Amino acid sequence: MTRTGVINWLLKPLLAMLLLVPLGLLVLDATRDALGANPVETIIHQTGLWALRLLLLTLAITPLCQVTGISDWVRFRRLIGLLSFLYALLHFSTYAVLDQGLDLGEILTDVLKRPYITLGFATFLLLIPLAATSHNRIIRWLGGRRWKRLHRLVYIAGLGGALHYLWLVRADVLPPLLYLGLFLGLMLFRIPAAIRSGLMYRLRKISPFQRHHHFHEEEPS
Repeated sequence: MTRTGVINWLLKPLLAMLLLVPLGLLVLDATRDALGANPVETIIHQTGLWALRLLLLTLAITPLCQVTGISDWVRFRRLIGLLSFLYALLHFSTYAVLDQGLDLGEILTDVLKRPYITLGFATFLLLIPLAATSHNRIIRWLGGRRWKRLHRLVYIAGLGGALHYLWLVRADVLPPLLYLGLFLGLMLFRIPAAIRSGLMYRLRKISPFQRHHHFHEEEPS
């Protein structure tokens, strides 16, 4: 089997099963009535937490490739991102259906009046176009440049998810602060690459005549 075959037919299914284990455990605990005093709150918390974890994991792929020198990590990013969206969808659906009883008025009131829910809902909305444009056909239809521009929303979603978690916690703020710190660390890791990319772009914008002219202006007399 080729390297691509191993990744697509062995490693990706194994990774998917591994990342779905938390969901399976939630379902198992629900069938055994082992979700604690407030089962709905437990489901909301756990699905939201795993959505954030996997979202941060997608953001860690590029730094991981750079640190390890292994580019194959990129092949797992789409799968991880889609599973992050799945957990986020379950997070919001549990809140809307089980907690609010699909009362659209109550949901809208919550979204408008409770800032952390406003932020969480906005973050969830950002994830929808990212998940919807993950198929190869849609990527080709959009074009690589537009697709990359759209998927920069993941950075805003990552920040929104971390702040949503921090904002809703009233007692132990250390865990959400750690997630926020991890997000900021991943963003700081990207800054040098972004600066280099911007510099190369500006250099390409200078015509050959301008580069020659600038070179002679800087020569010592």
